[in-house]
Amino acid sequence: MEANVGPAGVPPSPSPIGHGPYLRPLKPPSFLMSYDVIVLGSGPGGYVAAIRASQLGLKTAVVEKESLGGICLNWGCIPTKALLKSAQVFEYIQHAKDYGITVNGGSPDMKAIVQRSRDVAKGMSNGVQFLMKKNKIDVIMGTGKLKPGKKIEVTAADGTKSVVEGKHIIIATRARSRVLPNLPQDGKKIIGYREAMVLPEQPKSMVVVGSGAIGSEFAYFYNAIGTKVTLVEFMPNVVPVEDEEVSKQLEKSFKKQGIEVMTGAEVTKVDTAGKGCKVTVKSAKGEQVIECDIVLSAVGIAPNIEGIGLEDVGIATDKGRITVNEYYQTNIPGYYAIGDVTPGQALAHVASAEGIICVEKIAGHQPEALDYGNIPGCTYCSPEVASVGMTEKQAKEKGLAIKVGKFPFSASGKASAGGNKDGFVKLIFDAKYGELLGAHMIGANVTEMIAECVSIRKLETTGHEIIKTVHPHPTMSEAIMEAAAAAYGEVIHL
Repeated sequence: MEANVGPAGVPPSPSPIGHGPYLRPLKPPSFLMSYDVIVLGSGPGGYVAAIRASQLGLKTAVVEKESLGGICLNWGCIPTKALLKSAQVFEYIQHAKDYGITVNGGSPDMKAIVQRSRDVAKGMSNGVQFLMKKNKIDVIMGTGKLKPGKKIEVTAADGTKSVVEGKHIIIATRARSRVLPNLPQDGKKIIGYREAMVLPEQPKSMVVVGSGAIGSEFAYFYNAIGTKVTLVEFMPNVVPVEDEEVSKQLEKSFKKQGIEVMTGAEVTKVDTAGKGCKVTVKSAKGEQVIECDIVLSAVGIAPNIEGIGLEDVGIATDKGRITVNEYYQTNIPGYYAIGDVTPGQALAHVASAEGIICVEKIAGHQPEALDYGNIPGCTYCSPEVASVGMTEKQAKEKGLAIKVGKFPFSASGKASAGGNKDGFVKLIFDAKYGELLGAHMIGANVTEMIAECVSIRKLETTGHEIIKTVHPHPTMSEAIMEAAAAAYGEVIHL
């Protein structure tokens, strides 16, 4: 895991577990303690699995080396949303005149923005502490290493070692920022997402490498508060996993906001010898050098599977991830793995769902296996991006006959009233059966709308049933009904 370092005056992470208001977790015991379930790691996969195990009557413990809630809660999903909210508030102030409001002044305070983000993370971590206590889960602080015989050796911060054993051990050790050979992170000039969240001062210029969710969110954040941002993406489109129309719309929005976007481009080297960075970018147009203060490497994540004892136990891996079946059992009985260390999508909500399925199976239930084709993905920049299921290109490559409906937010009364007219909802249906194959959205609050489409796909609802489902007016969500109507030639407001 990356070094837990923050700027002066800013707590680098939530207060050490054990000093919060709710509970004082156990130090590693000096004698052998036995549990029904031990979870190694307490991210959104680990802590959710532990709570569900306890609900099902299993004596449960969590081994955690850093902070309850893991990366998502302390260094990812939650505090980044706090940063993005600060950027949005600043943008509102900049455009207050558009809403008939006169505002004098307004400038971003990086230290205060970071402090708010850390406070949000701390509050959430305290919340998880409370949940651990409420569910009578033992929290054992220290670095865990798997041992044969369903045991975990725990090394405390002071170096003392002890062993706990469980009938079932769940590995949920999360992931870290992926490091490329040509982008070695030094934590100062070439940074990962953790450092990007707690910079001591706002950089004047930044190159963001990678336009997935992390890269796009930070590009938006820093640009919104006044940093000159260049976004470099190796693939032909930004947010490359999304539908091409969504990618093109986001690129257009980013450029309108003042972000320089370079697609089909690769950072070949970064010279950090001088005051700032000289970034060499290679594209179809040739090579160019971009000067900036800081480079943010956002090229994905790497699972934390090293040094946790997999080899000692004989647990199989493939391509850097732990091999599991549909109920997250490894090749060694009694050992399980969930979340970023397994082959599924590296998303917090996926890890939580996997954790619940895993422990329900352990408890003797018959849970339904997770449908990885119906997992929503969200990017929280502005405009937001949300999707589930197949892209139009994927549906065509499968040879499916499809109907496609689009509804732009420029035709939405709620979007017009809110000043959020950029973006659209795009729905892809199977022409034969009416099944919703994919939903793709870009615009304000679409991350809150996508769950409807996940439910629609789960319940096998048809296009005509969506059209006949009365949506409230005026809302952003009625664009889903309108897009379905557009696919079938019944759209009203276009």
